[in-house]
Amino acid sequence: MSDTSFDYIVIGAGTAGALMANRLSADPGKRVLLIEAGRKDDYHWIHIPVGYLYCIGNPRTDWLYSTEAEPGLNGRSLRYPRGKTLGGSSSINGMIYMRGQARDYDGWAAITGDDTWRWQNVLPAFKQHEDHYLGANEMHGAGGEWRVEKQRLRWDILDAFSQAAQQAGIPHSSDFNTGDNEGIGYFQVNQKGGLRWNSAKAFLRPICYGRPNFELWTGAQVMRLLFERQPDGGQRCSGAEVWNGSERLTVRAAGEVILCAGAIGSPQILQLSGIGPADTLRAQGIAPVADLPGVGANLQDHLQIRAVFKIEGAPTLNVLASSWWGKARIGLQYLASRSGPMSMAPSQLGAFTRSSPDRPWPNLQYHVQPLSLDAFGDPLHAFPAFTASVCNLNPTSRGTVRLRSANFQDAPAIAPRYLSTEEDRQVAAESLRLTRRIAAQPALAPYKPQEFKPGVQYQSDEELARLAGDIATTIFHPVGTAAMGADGDPMAVLDSRLRVRDGRGGLIAGLRVVDASAMPTITSGNTNSPTLMLAEKAAAWVRADARAAETATVKTSHIPETIA
Repeated sequence: MSDTSFDYIVIGAGTAGALMANRLSADPGKRVLLIEAGRKDDYHWIHIPVGYLYCIGNPRTDWLYSTEAEPGLNGRSLRYPRGKTLGGSSSINGMIYMRGQARDYDGWAAITGDDTWRWQNVLPAFKQHEDHYLGANEMHGAGGEWRVEKQRLRWDILDAFSQAAQQAGIPHSSDFNTGDNEGIGYFQVNQKGGLRWNSAKAFLRPICYGRPNFELWTGAQVMRLLFERQPDGGQRCSGAEVWNGSERLTVRAAGEVILCAGAIGSPQILQLSGIGPADTLRAQGIAPVADLPGVGANLQDHLQIRAVFKIEGAPTLNVLASSWWGKARIGLQYLASRSGPMSMAPSQLGAFTRSSPDRPWPNLQYHVQPLSLDAFGDPLHAFPAFTASVCNLNPTSRGTVRLRSANFQDAPAIAPRYLSTEEDRQVAAESLRLTRRIAAQPALAPYKPQEFKPGVQYQSDEELARLAGDIATTIFHPVGTAAMGADGDPMAVLDSRLRVRDGRGGLIAGLRVVDASAMPTITSGNTNSPTLMLAEKAAAWVRADARAAETATVKTSHIPETIA
């Protein structure tokens, strides 16, 4: 850590930060520093797919956040995992490759007033880094860094659920990533040969490690960003203060600082640095640099409602992993072929459908699993069962991320405000009814499904909505807390190129936010790969802006002096 001056400083080596560092360090004339608060991704459970069970809730790999007590969840607080290691949340997530729906990005274009975010304009960025197992075609790329594969197992009970969903009117889908994800099918996953494929493997190793202009700091937490006044009176982000565990370091960026700390970390760092709601900052003793009320606002997340059904006549993980011998067989299968339950993503079968026929597009996502438990981290049930978790893809509830104190080591207060709107409560009730309708179809009848959770005694909208508050949990997709938006929108933190606004109609020079916090609305599906797409576009803009600035400097330096 002896070098402290760089062209670019990327804060956060997660999904977006790893790609940004890769793309920016491809220019050998630019020195790039990547800063990660966590450790290297050399923990073996990161790479074994089922290892997410040992990574979430583990201080080795997780920030260990929790939400505030949620009124919509009847006073419950939820565990709120975020990756704290190289690869960030791509090292502990469900590995599901999902882009969302075309209308998500068309909506971003409408919100920002910038057509660069339309589906047809973001699709090339998805394909640019993709390495799809079927090869390149109109919708998919091949040869990129981000590996997409089929899952390496199937289950009879999941096949039966798929058939039942089709009997209930949900069509089969072989590809959820064409812009219209309606249907049911097995998820494609970010794995390679039965191992997790995180962003550190994809974008940092080995290529970045071999570049002399690239430097990586791990175990280094950003305390705050630094600013300097420009001749025109505006502010420029000039670097950051970093705590490496024993001392405070100051690093400087000649070009840009790119904040990629995620939907929780990025608004926290911005607020610690004086960028956020001015009154809230002053209350913490922080002098405002830019009064931006949207920093830490607009928090959106997918809340899943887990319905559990006991079954008969089919193996599930509850049974297969119920003994030491069963666990040994599962381990041997993985060692022999990198397949079987240890290669499982947390959810294998997925579906996208409508909570009611009058919905204009699919507004629900199912994650279906051949297992059941009371809560994440608890033991599997002693009886065979499957879980059908369903979430509202487009929640209207909005929450906040706010500082608890001016101490950078204190976790922020996270308040998602789940189920705080009547629409979200109605969709919750409708989704539970749809789950019951699928379970009642002939394809599942041989397995005699019995609703164990929530229980058939709950029937009315009011009962089901209250019940959702009792059993629902996050599916770990926070977005929107430093959202981009149109000029003149007082809640827009970023412009459409992810540059930070100054609260006075201009921009803070040299500062962007490139992660899921920049999304103005949540995508209709898992959020990891949309974050990569966002970073792909941002990296191109950073490099283009640098080239434009260099060209302008050269032209200015060749202007002849005026002869009197």
